[in-house]
Amino acid sequence: MKDTEILDLYWQRNERAIEESQKSYGNYCYSIAFHILHTKEDSEECVNDTWMKAWNAIPPNRPNRLELFLGTITRNLSFDRWKHKNAMKRGNGEMEATLDELAECVPSAFSTEEAVEEAELKRLINCFLGMLKEQERNVFLRRYWYAEEVSEIAKRYDMKLNTVKTTLFRVRGKLKVYLEQEGVVL
Repeated sequence: MKDTEILDLYWQRNERAIEESQKSYGNYCYSIAFHILHTKEDSEECVNDTWMKAWNAIPPNRPNRLELFLGTITRNLSFDRWKHKNAMKRGNGEMEATLDELAECVPSAFSTEEAVEEAELKRLINCFLGMLKEQERNVFLRRYWYAEEVSEIAKRYDMKLNTVKTTLFRVRGKLKVYLEQEGVVL
């Protein structure tokens, strides 16, 4: 079923929208949750919570890209669950390491920044990602969007572990310089 048809079901308040979302994006959302939470049960709960959040958000929202909309909901719910459960005990510290690496070049999301500044930061990061080579962008997104372990990324792209680490280090440095040039205070 096409995204527009699924969105129409949400707008009609037809419960089949959840079933079709699960068919189309269940595995995608589960993958996002599992890379953050590392447990089947928590990941499944986050995916189920995703459908409820989507049900409550559509309408009034009508996302341009349903996949990204649902993925973002899943990602946010997974991070919230991770924070709640203190992932240092359950995720081998991988999530903590991921967030620490990004903290060097991205301002804290918990500061008192206005919503406008947050939207501008998102825009700048998207512009930055568009300037990267495809492999750099993929490695960066796999690490910081999907929260994949460095070893998984190396295997996925048939790269050496040190090459992935070096790529991530360099891209974070480029991001930091880019954001500073754009006037973002780090």
